[in-house]
Amino acid sequence: MAEEVGGHIKGPNAWRQAFAAIALAAALGGALWASEELSGNGSGPPPATCSDEDAGKAAGRVTGKQLCEALHRPDLAALLGTPTETAKTASGGDSSFKSAGGKEIATPSAQVEFDTYTVTLSATYDGLPVAGSHTLLGNDAEQRKVLGRPAVLYSDRTISISFRLDGGDSETGPGVPARALTVAQDAKDRGGSLDVTLWRADGGVPDDAVLLRVAEKVLPTVPGWTAGR
Repeated sequence: MAEEVGGHIKGPNAWRQAFAAIALAAALGGALWASEELSGNGSGPPPATCSDEDAGKAAGRVTGKQLCEALHRPDLAALLGTPTETAKTASGGDSSFKSAGGKEIATPSAQVEFDTYTVTLSATYDGLPVAGSHTLLGNDAEQRKVLGRPAVLYSDRTISISFRLDGGDSETGPGVPARALTVAQDAKDRGGSLDVTLWRADGGVPDDAVLLRVAEKVLPTVPGWTAGR
């Protein structure tokens, strides 16, 4: 027997693939933590809450828990167009990796899962501008302005991870289509981004209008966001 979990990973750009794999591990760990908490309560599942993390680990930057608190807002289900649904899991985590040049790049992330949609919010502190990155994100990548900042809207795909309940090796494979939005951390695009990604449990392609609606409400609530700057 196996338990399958869908996770997010970005496509054409090798650096972004590496970042997404790390962000996935952090989000997945939080999701499993949340699942254990829920399964241990015999009176029925309580509302999902953002999981704890090592406070101060990302001093001077937004943390995974802060991203989770920004994403897991009371009206998130309504923004997704599924107002009667309740979040199944909510998690946030901090992680980082070293680039080819040896630079440590922080990659905090958060994920909230509903029956219909899963949505992630992440930040990258790579010092790279968003403008022009559409050339690295596939043929359908579209450069835009969102909330007055450079942004790129593009297609993505999750990976499917199967954990064997008998302790055997896990397996990975292609998952479901996703739509992703990368937005510059500041209006002058001085480096770094905030990323919102959305996918459906039924494998359908998410509506861009839903993704943009979520991003336009959530991003201004991320700590450090300043309108017009």
